Amino acid sequence: MSWRAEIHTELAQFALDVRIDGPCGPIAVIGPNGSGKTTLLRILAGAERPERGEIAIGDEVVFSSERAIDQACEERRVGYVPQGLGLFPHLRVIDNVAFGLSTGKKRQSLAKRHAEARALLDELGVGHLADREPHRLSGGEQQRVALARALVIAPRLLLLDEPLAALDATARRGVRRFLADRLQALGRPSLLVTHDVRDVMALDAEVCVLERGRVVQRGDLEALRRDPASDFVAEFVAI
Repeated sequence: MSWRAEIHTELAQFALDVRIDGPCGPIAVIGPNGSGKTTLLRILAGAERPERGEIAIGDEVVFSSERAIDQACEERRVGYVPQGLGLFPHLRVIDNVAFGLSTGKKRQSLAKRHAEARALLDELGVGHLADREPHRLSGGEQQRVALARALVIAPRLLLLDEPLAALDATARRGVRRFLADRLQALGRPSLLVTHDVRDVMALDAEVCVLERGRVVQRGDLEALRRDPASDFVAEFVAI
């Protein structure tokens, strides 16, 4: 499954003006702070609406300003892990993860939702936390729960905004391995915002460089190392 987006929206200091498409596989979105990376992911997820443009996932157009299409977040089947994680504080871990299975076109029974949620929590090593509320978890545990919630819907497109940032070095290595295996098994496209070149290497991701709302370079790590488009890119790929 592939996806494409052509979007334009005005931000505080510049315009986000992006044409980007992706085949099946991971793309790492990098760029300086404030370059529009999070806004791009929020628009793809349906959490923000661009001023104009078109977004398609597979053969389905989920947003088009010209054709007045704006599909709701829950209908897009996009898995999204925001920087703030977005967990519901009043719900137990298992209900947070199962929530995505209770919306959209194919709703499941509570027992089936809980079974799928628990299986994924077990895979991420946090199954024993299923009955806790988010405030009783560490930052790293919350990150894993948020990742489970995004994955449980078998998303057509997976969006991860610095998903490993809250993890310590040991946990990060483990989740990187899990992510690499899970993304390969899903066989679906994904976008990962990161500031760590090791994430790119672990996922064997293509790199898309965003600066002041525009894509300034795209390619694999070796291509970026040979001919970096900016000082930021050169520093990012220096490891």
